[in-house]
Amino acid sequence: MGLLSSIKEFLFRPVEEGADNKGSKTSQHHEHKGFSIETQPLKEGSSFRVQGWIRKNGQEHHFIRADQSHSVEGGHELSLFKAKQCIDQMGENIFN
Repeated sequence: MGLLSSIKEFLFRPVEEGADNKGSKTSQHHEHKGFSIETQPLKEGSSFRVQGWIRKNGQEHHFIRADQSHSVEGGHELSLFKAKQCIDQMGENIFN
């Protein structure tokens, strides 16, 4: 395993029970127009802020938006909607 693989594995490991409660405990993975989308809403008080990653061909774009939901499920749905919207509007230019 190379250094880059080790770093990527460390950075994107699952959140463990009892760990910092900044993000939801689970992430969801989706595909849209050849892009991989991972949603993981950020817990802020009693709501969840939109957060996720868009990946393609080894490139990655991390996004956090002001939008919030009152449930983790709603946070995932809203994060997925925002990611798809970004992909539809910017395509591969999202990585520039």
